[in-house]
Amino acid sequence: MSEIWTPDNEIPSEGPLFAEFCQRFLTLGGSFGGNPFVLYPWQREIMNELLTLRPDGLRKHKVGLVGMPRKQGKSQIAAALAIYMLVADGEPNAQIFSVAGAKDQARIVFREAKRMIQASPELSDICKVYQHHIEVPKTNSVYRVLSADGGLAQGLEPHAVIIDELHVHKSPDLYEAMTLGSATRRNPLILSITTAGFDHDTICYHLYDYGKKVKSGEIDDPSFYFKWFEPSDPGCHLDDRDAWFEANPALGTFKREEDMEAARLQQHESAFRRYYLNQWTETHNAWLPHGAWDGLAKPERTLEPGESIICGFDGAWRGDSTALVGISTDDFHVQVLGHWERPLDDEHWRVPVDEVEQQIREVARKYNVREIVLDPYRWERSISVLEEEGLPMVEFPTNSIGRMAPATQAFYDAVRDQKVSHDGDPALARHMANCVLKEDARGARVTKSNKSSERKIDLAIATIIAYARTVAFVEPKVLVPRIITF
Repeated sequence: MSEIWTPDNEIPSEGPLFAEFCQRFLTLGGSFGGNPFVLYPWQREIMNELLTLRPDGLRKHKVGLVGMPRKQGKSQIAAALAIYMLVADGEPNAQIFSVAGAKDQARIVFREAKRMIQASPELSDICKVYQHHIEVPKTNSVYRVLSADGGLAQGLEPHAVIIDELHVHKSPDLYEAMTLGSATRRNPLILSITTAGFDHDTICYHLYDYGKKVKSGEIDDPSFYFKWFEPSDPGCHLDDRDAWFEANPALGTFKREEDMEAARLQQHESAFRRYYLNQWTETHNAWLPHGAWDGLAKPERTLEPGESIICGFDGAWRGDSTALVGISTDDFHVQVLGHWERPLDDEHWRVPVDEVEQQIREVARKYNVREIVLDPYRWERSISVLEEEGLPMVEFPTNSIGRMAPATQAFYDAVRDQKVSHDGDPALARHMANCVLKEDARGARVTKSNKSSERKIDLAIATIIAYARTVAFVEPKVLVPRIITF
């Protein structure tokens, strides 16, 4: 092989050695089956940076995170790196691991590595390939598969760990066990190659955020390598071809534009942004188009005393949040009029029902409230009390798909067509972003990402049902001519 590469005679890297190793000993699979594994320029760039060496000859980066959309050849490059670390890195008694969120996913990289070794006479001569592991008897090294759903394997001392799709790991335990175990190694490498996710409470997002800070210079950590392919404009249009090429390094080579075009037509926006633009989203199936809600903010517009409004109310009784919004019957402007949400550090918090009822009374005195729309569940007593005081309470069961599906669609259309505005309230924006669209044969409606999710959506629900009633209130009834027969 060639000598260690030194660009401009300054920064040595194992990258060219890795590229030469791939070309000499490894072959591609799939449609390119049997062809030598020749790295594309963008793959060479990643490996040159990742495998940069320090003056003492050890690798500069011990931990790395590389993010790219689907169909960029992640499994092949991961398998190639695992083999390189197993047979060409000079580490005796090396433990190499392929890690993924589930067993089936973990085996994808491992199967690709097995295929590469079995297709190479040189590698087959020094490696023993078994069903679940690969051994190199000469160095007493082994390559195995682990999955985040298979429980922790304590006591490991990994030399190299290649993690596939880190964004699906629900717990950081396996990642942390690998990192801790590698500390006993002289020249370890833990690399995650992943696509963006939606859960910001995962180890993947924490590393993404950390990598951003390292890249910007906010954090000084030369041991951490970060490379993330995504559009430079977070709010780019989904049809922006420049954004496509920014996020997809393989586009124009083995990934085709027509595949992107088909995905653009078939995928929901949040899925397209994650899987094809590698952008983190707020939920796995976000309801509103990216940036649409923020673009409707008019903080200078406030509901005036005496103004005609419809109120929307979505109430809880403990451990959640309760929301009160108003919508102008003149221009469909949304304003938060009351919001009660459990503090994160108070598990015993209960909704202050008396305070909520008093706020509803204050709103009714201040504005010309045409209706107060709400789900009656658990609030029957309050409804009865306020109705006796003359307040116009209107029941709107939010568990009725027959009512929520058309209400959800109507509000979505209003946002898309910019027929509504809002006060820019951050809690309302957060609740809107937390909404997930659930679709089945009975219709589409918004919900939480899961029943136990801490991501609140009550302000969004209150707004949706208030908008449905506001439209019904302001739209003139269509006069149907009476047909007279003789």
